[in-house]
Amino acid sequence: MAAILTERRQFILKLVIQEFIETAVPVASETLVRKYKLRVSSATVRNELATLEDLGYLTQLHTSAGRIPTDAGYRFFVENLMDWTPLSPTEQRTIRHQFYQVRSQLDQWIHLAGTILARTAQNASVVTPPRSYQSRLKHLELIAIHDTTVLLVLVLHDGTVKQQTLTLDTVYNQEELRRNSARINERCADISTSQIEELVISDQQRPYPEFNELEQQVLEVILRAMHQFEDQINEEIHSDGLIEMLSQPEFIPALIKAEDAERAVERMRHALEILTSGRGLSLLIPQALANEGVQVVIGGEHGENEMRDYSVVLSRYGVSGAVAGVLGVIGPTRMSYPRSIATVRYIASVMSDLLHELYGIEKHSLDQV
Repeated sequence: MAAILTERRQFILKLVIQEFIETAVPVASETLVRKYKLRVSSATVRNELATLEDLGYLTQLHTSAGRIPTDAGYRFFVENLMDWTPLSPTEQRTIRHQFYQVRSQLDQWIHLAGTILARTAQNASVVTPPRSYQSRLKHLELIAIHDTTVLLVLVLHDGTVKQQTLTLDTVYNQEELRRNSARINERCADISTSQIEELVISDQQRPYPEFNELEQQVLEVILRAMHQFEDQINEEIHSDGLIEMLSQPEFIPALIKAEDAERAVERMRHALEILTSGRGLSLLIPQALANEGVQVVIGGEHGENEMRDYSVVLSRYGVSGAVAGVLGVIGPTRMSYPRSIATVRYIASVMSDLLHELYGIEKHSLDQV
């Protein structure tokens, strides 16, 4: 008969995870019985630990060592066992006061959020600036340069200006270019990338397309430019707290067994690469933008080998339908999930409040929690 996760096993699993998060030391049955004054023997706890290992929630690094949680164990803990504790009222007041001191300086929010996240969660932080959900076309100009060479000037709603030269098969005078750009502005101004794509596809399916050959060519260039801009936004990640993360025992060879020291150095190298290049994180940003609430990705759930030793806690913040960004923390899988989640959730709510004030929109509910 297959083992089941009884109430006692869940309780022991919770204690093991809490103890390992606190101490970074594999947990033995004797430690649990002594520290938590359990009313069962060490042998009984040892049997339960063995069962939890068979179920895939715990593992042993060495035969004689205590148990540590697996990714599956952490996942079960986060979803079913974790005590949800918000930041203290004092911490909340302090954080909100810090943000309101710079509420008129949008660029300072990102740096402040990164600093507070790192300090409060004691791990590295990641923050992306608030941007439009999708880039929107504001205005297009086509300017004749020489013969078949045309300058395309694209202005997006956030003020971004893109310029690109086009080489056409036909010579167009400035008045013809003005008429073509005016038609595109009339049909495409104030709409998003996806809406322009839908417009182009539906037009191409018509027996008599609305857009002429030049306009179709220009629209293809516009779409490529807007997609490129959106991809760049997803890669714009501010990080902080490298010192906090590297202060964790997983990254300090002197605190672990000699045979694990090499892996600790490798972890350190990976951490530096992740935070400086954004590798592994840039793929998570679009997912976090598309979801409500706090997202927790643990170890092997990333699907990328270089992220297997890390957990990431992310949340979207912003004004629904207008602008949004992502913030969160990254650290070893042995992170304090209750503390990290509470910190991410609260700072996301504060930054959402500030953006609602900036845009003059009343906030009826916290979209991201």
